Amino acid sequence: MAEYRLTTVWRIDAPVQQVYDAICRPARWPSWWWGVKNVVELEPGDELGVGSLQRYTWKALLPYALTFTIRVVRVKPLAVLEGIASGELEGIGRWLFSQEGSVTSVCYEWQVRTTRRWMNLLAPIAGPLFVWNHNLIMRAGGRGLARLLDARLVSPAQE
Repeated sequence: MAEYRLTTVWRIDAPVQQVYDAICRPARWPSWWWGVKNVVELEPGDELGVGSLQRYTWKALLPYALTFTIRVVRVKPLAVLEGIASGELEGIGRWLFSQEGSVTSVCYEWQVRTTRRWMNLLAPIAGPLFVWNHNLIMRAGGRGLARLLDARLVSPAQE
């Protein structure tokens, strides 16, 4: 399987509570995040969301969509959200939040492997395109989150 380690940082001029609340509600992502086609909650978690399971479908410009689930395994309110992905992507996703003055920094770490045979076969050649596609979606997420919060995106996604 092809492995990817991707990091995105958004810096948004908004309180960490507002940013965190938006990220904690993935079922609403399709309304503000281009590329997120569908999010379905399959299992609820505890009061913090630990144990919850969602199914995500993502589609950017390349001619494929990816569907996978994420089980939330760690929540530290206003600081960390972490989940385990399975399906067409397998691995770990982690959101890290911090605030300096009026600016909230959101760092997303995505360490995944592709499970689709064609993606693994093409990874030596198409891997950079897959990363470009991911980065496109993440830039759109930063812009969409800033619009949702009526806030300024201080710096766009950094990969």
